[in-house]
Amino acid sequence: MAYKVDHEYDYLFKIVLTGDSGVAKSNILSRFTRNEFCLEFKSTIGVEFATRTLQVEGKTVKAQIWDTAGQERYRAITSAYYRGAVGALLVYDITKRQTFENVQRWLRELRDHADSNIVIMMAGNKSDLNHLRAVSDQDAQLLAEKEGLSFLETSALEAPNIEKAFQTILLDIYQIISKKALAAQEAATGLPGQGTTINVGDYTEHHKNKGELIQAFFDQLNPSEELIQ
Repeated sequence: MAYKVDHEYDYLFKIVLTGDSGVAKSNILSRFTRNEFCLEFKSTIGVEFATRTLQVEGKTVKAQIWDTAGQERYRAITSAYYRGAVGALLVYDITKRQTFENVQRWLRELRDHADSNIVIMMAGNKSDLNHLRAVSDQDAQLLAEKEGLSFLETSALEAPNIEKAFQTILLDIYQIISKKALAAQEAATGLPGQGTTINVGDYTEHHKNKGELIQAFFDQLNPSEELIQ
């Protein structure tokens, strides 16, 4: 979802959070969008999202961050959840080895259902619990290099690298889109381009509030779609 809008922001980018339940995806979302952290653990039910507007290379970019439950019973929403996403933060818990071992399963799901050009960053969350570490940063870096991912360790509790993670994803998305737009213009004119407008939809004009947007999200689901195993 990379939409060009003329008023409050220049671009709207949809970014999804993915990973096992309990890795604190919801707290990453609230830390980045509202600078808040909730110590009480509550599993996400279905889908939630929040937004934040930032400046990226002189452009106003609205990041729309989607968070979904990590439990298997919600896998039926997989295809619609990833549809239109141009970025993803794949999260594991550095204190729980199993969440790291499941990274490749989540990565397969991303690559099966999201756009082939989606920007993916892997994040080892809960770096504030280093004394309980079960996954070394070396192991994570090796996996990231093998899969062609960027990688950071984060802490939703203390905030280190939360901002950096999303800023890096947004910058990578913007640069990819800018290069594609310039290449398209050069191909059309045969001359070096001066920039172009990307207009791939007007989704947000029809879904102004959170309730309408979430409803529109579920309206995309195919009634005959089977559970993703």
